[in-house]
Amino acid sequence: MSTGLRIGLVTKEWPPQVYGGAGVHVVQLSQALRNQPNIEVDVHCFGGPRSDANGYSTPTGFENSNAALQALATDLAIADNLNGVDVIHSHTWYANFAGFTANLLHGIPHVVSAHSLEPLRPWKAEQLGGGYQISSWAEKSAYEAANAIIAVSDGMRADVLKAYPNVDPAKVVTIRNGVDVTKFAPNKKTEVLAKHGIEGRYAIFVGRITRQKGLAHLLRAWQNVSPEYGLVLAAGSPDEPGIGKEVEELIAELQKTRKNVWWIKEMAPHDELTALLTSADLFLCPSIYEPLGIVNLEAMGCETAVLASRVGGIPEVVADNETGRLVNYDANNAAKFESDFTNQIEELMAKPELLTQMGKAGRIRAEKHFGWDAVAKQTIELYNSLLK
Repeated sequence: MSTGLRIGLVTKEWPPQVYGGAGVHVVQLSQALRNQPNIEVDVHCFGGPRSDANGYSTPTGFENSNAALQALATDLAIADNLNGVDVIHSHTWYANFAGFTANLLHGIPHVVSAHSLEPLRPWKAEQLGGGYQISSWAEKSAYEAANAIIAVSDGMRADVLKAYPNVDPAKVVTIRNGVDVTKFAPNKKTEVLAKHGIEGRYAIFVGRITRQKGLAHLLRAWQNVSPEYGLVLAAGSPDEPGIGKEVEELIAELQKTRKNVWWIKEMAPHDELTALLTSADLFLCPSIYEPLGIVNLEAMGCETAVLASRVGGIPEVVADNETGRLVNYDANNAAKFESDFTNQIEELMAKPELLTQMGKAGRIRAEKHFGWDAVAKQTIELYNSLLK
């Protein structure tokens, strides 16, 4: 058992600025680590000062720079302050460069958590421009030099080794993401439905508007779904104007002929989100890239059946025909993916009893296999192995 282990956790996202699965992961991992004996966690985050973390603003002189340069400048400021921790643990390329630099500067072991990989997200060139070359270089440098890499799924582990063949496979371990099933639990409150005018049976999508999340595919698939079924979209923060405009137009097209398509753009408070998930008949995850998909675990925690694409780590979370269904995705045949998605939505929505059964099985699976306590213990074991 470790004695007095001090961890430097480096992340771009930290409350109140949490907008993706990696941010949720870092918050919950930090809590789970702190619940273990003899563990101290120092959080270093982007986005300015915080009361509960070491928060960094973009360094002076970089305020108007490319977003990737801003990230590297912030990382250098963080690296300077990581001296004194036993292990550095960084999350996403934004923070990886701080760990990489601090490892060189202070000789402290650096652990990288692989939530996503830049080579597998070429559409980000739209978002970052030339900064995508910088983010790709920063990530590659950090991964190849890291003392250990945590993959959030076996699918992700395979992706890491494929994307970065210079990485020693022995350094890459799978520790699956967790979900807090006390926070993501059935919530039967209906006030949020009344607030947004939601009536009747519906399926729900929750996520950021990015190419990765496949929302445009879902909206095209929904054009052929029976109009008796409603669709709730808790979707905001487009990561670049092109996808934002495409999604907006597709939603407007659906809303022309359907009164039961609701778009909630602002981030729903936690209590409202769990109520929306619980009341939904079906949770929809049409991602074209998803290392694990915490969002599916959150839906499962709320006893909601999941229909998802068979990509990345999703099949390790969603048990096909038990807690939901999986649809094959082929980048070269989007039309087939969309029509298969339509067919599965129709088939599942027509079987409410099956959906209830899948939802209950999903919660049991989330509780049994994805608890945070186990994640924290496995992570600490890895930290200790680097200090021997």
